[in-house]
Amino acid sequence: MSDEQRNAIPLRISGNGEGERADAARNRRLLLAAAKQLIDTHGAAAVTMDAVAAAAGVGKGTVFRRFGSRSGLMHALLDHSESELQQAFLSGPEPLGPGAPPLERLVAYGRERLKLTADHLDILLEAGADSGEFMTHPVWRASTVHVQILLRQMGFADQIEAAAIAVQAPIGASAVSHLVNVVGLDIAVIGDQWERMVRTLAAGAADR
Repeated sequence: MSDEQRNAIPLRISGNGEGERADAARNRRLLLAAAKQLIDTHGAAAVTMDAVAAAAGVGKGTVFRRFGSRSGLMHALLDHSESELQQAFLSGPEPLGPGAPPLERLVAYGRERLKLTADHLDILLEAGADSGEFMTHPVWRASTVHVQILLRQMGFADQIEAAAIAVQAPIGASAVSHLVNVVGLDIAVIGDQWERMVRTLAAGAADR
């Protein structure tokens, strides 16, 4: 088992559905898929209980019984999205998954991490996702191990702990909130700037 696999522990803010009946688990997957499609198509603001029910083809009461509230739904979707991202970088297709050059994998990972951050920004801020305490959370640990492995493969030698934090910081919740709400950047621009930074770091490592 690789370091990445040992540290791949998905975020669990809400119940993860373990021990569910088959029909309840099926409803959960259906509702989460509908919510994710709404985010991908229209943004997080479009995820209402009514909209998810309509997209999933169920009654609104089903959504409320399963998640309790919009907040409960969004927390469950964050759990689901985090788990999907981890599976994608561990065993998914290139460039996010194994097989692509490490720099391209890091760029793909950062883009996906930024999208997840933007999609769930309010929940991540509420959970203190950039606090010192969160840096000991399994989600941060899994992300950091993955980034460190890619940095080593890119030519960074020893003492890469600070570099791994520097790579992740601009796509964390607090930084994204500041860049969007204070500086006025959109997510695409943040992603482009972050990618330029990472490629510059990689070029410096290659020149050493």
